Amino acid sequence: MKAIALPFIALIAFAGYTVSVMLQAEQSLIDFGISLMSSPDTAQVVIDLYLLAVLASIWIYRDARKRGQSALSVVPYLLITAVFVSIGPLLYLVVRGFQDRKALVATTRQI
Repeated sequence: MKAIALPFIALIAFAGYTVSVMLQAEQSLIDFGISLMSSPDTAQVVIDLYLLAVLASIWIYRDARKRGQSALSVVPYLLITAVFVSIGPLLYLVVRGFQDRKALVATTRQI
């Protein structure tokens, strides 16, 4: 359960904060992104963030494949990562943690 707790708390807190900010935003997400890319200092942060998102997406894909999941099973996480960056990997960690816990309980019952 400890492996699930931290990503779950982070997911709920950050997703809630994201929804709150988006509801109060004065401009669309696309307009906000364009304004960030218009200045070299903020563009550097955005590029850095999306580079990290690409690395997280690669990890998600490889981890899922190692666990025997299909490539299609990670598409929702990759799409969420492309739009909201942190929420995709956090969601993947939470779902993976619940799957691991479910598998552990099933194996323990068979013994």
